[in-house]
Amino acid sequence: MSALDSIAVQAEYETGNVVPLLHEIRHALERLLNGEDGTVIDMRSLPLAPGEEKRIEDALGKGEVHADLDALGPTTILETSYPGVWLITHRNTEGEVIGRFIEVTRFPSILESQPEDIRTGLTALGNRLAEDSA
Repeated sequence: MSALDSIAVQAEYETGNVVPLLHEIRHALERLLNGEDGTVIDMRSLPLAPGEEKRIEDALGKGEVHADLDALGPTTILETSYPGVWLITHRNTEGEVIGRFIEVTRFPSILESQPEDIRTGLTALGNRLAEDSA
């Protein structure tokens, strides 16, 4: 065994995808501001080295809005420090991250009421009003 064998070596690497992703988010914000549709970026589909996802989160920062949703497991919705840029994290019932998305939009699609749900709510409210006036 040589003296070199006793030296701890830690290999670190980067994919180089952090800065290009931030540029893509900037372009998506510009498109959104110009009336185009929002953009969804699946962070789990990106080749990222250990620590790069945290660098992206740190670069985006935290905004004023934080929402927790419980549907088939907890979902956290965070506005970043850049209005219109949202970080969405889906977890399973064991708390493991099963999806991570950056949405560039006016409001996250997961919070948008679906037409069927609105129809059900309209019927329920109508029924309630009918019962109250009977």
